[in-house]
Amino acid sequence: MAFQLKPLPYAENALEPHISARTLQFHHGKHHKSYVDKLNELVAGTPLEKKSLHELVRDLAGQRGARPKKIFNNAGQVWNHDFFWESMVPNGGGQPDGALAHLLETSFGGYDAFKDLFKKTAMDQFGSGWVWLTAEGDRLQVVSTANAMSPMAEGKVTLIGCDVWEHAYYLDYQNRRDSFVDTFLAHLVSWDAAAARLKGGESKEAPHALRA
Repeated sequence: MAFQLKPLPYAENALEPHISARTLQFHHGKHHKSYVDKLNELVAGTPLEKKSLHELVRDLAGQRGARPKKIFNNAGQVWNHDFFWESMVPNGGGQPDGALAHLLETSFGGYDAFKDLFKKTAMDQFGSGWVWLTAEGDRLQVVSTANAMSPMAEGKVTLIGCDVWEHAYYLDYQNRRDSFVDTFLAHLVSWDAAAARLKGGESKEAPHALRA
């Protein structure tokens, strides 16, 4: 069974005016889809085609050789993009409550300190990559990864992911990555999704790519 492009969890225009329908048409409908198509091409007729997306990313992370790296890069980007779409929600953003609010306080000194660190980490990521909020025990961490890598590939509980490749924001924000990250935190991030992932931990293993 082939991997399929997972539908967006909202309409293409649902994140406007913060992310335009045109951006989602290109980013999800073309860019994300190209990773799915390439992944299917690479694993077709091999034992890897029977593995889940989660297994592919975990098993191939860090492996040497051109072919394993190519498969990992495409599988990782499918997983990362699925996770990014599900890290956002229309009318999201702002400050969380409950357990997440408490963990932001104990881990960073409060929401404002977390926000500053998240933005700084995003701006410090040179070139293409991602910024993540992860959980380890009773502490949260903000980390960045390059290209197709993710904390999930390293076995970490991942709560939020933000795409800081230029194609994620350039049509709407041009080169202003800082404005995009500010908007992600203020208006888009889904704290409900993060809370569910925190509660489920590794058992969630979400999201999974669809199969035809």
